[in-house]
Amino acid sequence: MYTIKTLNNIAPAGLAKLGPAQFKVDNEADTPQGILVRSAKMHEMQLPESLLAIGRAGAGVNNIPVEKCSEAGVVVFNTPGANAGGVAELTIGGLVLASRNLLPAMEWAQGLAGEGDAVPALVEKGKSQFVGPELAGKKLGVVGLGAIGVKVANAAVHLGMEVFGYDPYISVQAAWNLSRGVRHSVSLTELVAQCDYITLHLPANAQTKGFMNAGVFRACKPGLRLLNFARGELVNNADLLAALAEGQLAAYVTDFPAAELLGVPGVTCIPHLGASTPESEENCAVMAASQLADYLLNGNIVNSVNMPEVVQARAAGKRVCVIHKNEPGLISAITAVITQSKLNIENMVNKSKKEMAYTMLDVTGGMDAALADQLAAIPSVIRVRVL
Repeated sequence: MYTIKTLNNIAPAGLAKLGPAQFKVDNEADTPQGILVRSAKMHEMQLPESLLAIGRAGAGVNNIPVEKCSEAGVVVFNTPGANAGGVAELTIGGLVLASRNLLPAMEWAQGLAGEGDAVPALVEKGKSQFVGPELAGKKLGVVGLGAIGVKVANAAVHLGMEVFGYDPYISVQAAWNLSRGVRHSVSLTELVAQCDYITLHLPANAQTKGFMNAGVFRACKPGLRLLNFARGELVNNADLLAALAEGQLAAYVTDFPAAELLGVPGVTCIPHLGASTPESEENCAVMAASQLADYLLNGNIVNSVNMPEVVQARAAGKRVCVIHKNEPGLISAITAVITQSKLNIENMVNKSKKEMAYTMLDVTGGMDAALADQLAAIPSVIRVRVL
């Protein structure tokens, strides 16, 4: 039986994926084999030697010490796309907010409290200051065509917008789901030069942090309305504020408030509500728990941020799972130990992800209890499991 510890409230539907015959949820456990987490910070947490995997109920993993996990052979899962519906819907709402000046208009309307019967006349007199364009017929650029970006692009097509997409790493699955009405842009420069609205849907990493900066803003079509429901770090806020002051940008709607953005005309800050729906929380919990369970029980890896994706139907006999460095000679060293133990390899798969690799073998024959120790003794092998 595997012990699972949760570091945040995980939706009951997710915990239901952990059958009581195989899993025990114990939030006080000192030696769990699995952890389910939402936003709890784990960087200062001492990872127990028993820990095999972490399931993050969400897409971002900046609260998890991924590099330390890789060194210890701990698989880190996330749940890309599980909250896509909630974030995509809020993004469409953000388009309307950016276009129709709804937030300042509503704040102004609330200021009419106490005017009594004069309110209707004051409304008609003052509403012209909040006039904003319709979305239909305008050009929208979607940067990042993952699960969320595709949903936003497709919805915008149905709203009558002319949609352009930019993603040099688009997956085959995303391409299949993308509306034929979305036009492909070959570069970010081409996209920003022609679009009236741009929405960001890509991860924050060394290549993307601060990529929306002064240089990009100068290349934008004047009056651009920018939306960011992906990660706050994607935008250089100082450059953004300068572009707003100069009139190069007309509006910025973000799900990631920062001190320097609050109270600035043209900036609408939403308190990180993208995935804050019951449906998103449930979907994330179910996906995280399912992936964690499949790895613990079967060794399969799907949606890991630090290990390659490896999925294989189980054959007869035992399954041997080896996490190791992506170095020459490791596969032959692993198979040599297996054959010397007089085991027959029924199925084998090996994949790598940057410096990490994973080899999974289904073997038959007389299993030696010392097999795992022999494999673990191979240089650059990090963790061995026999299921």
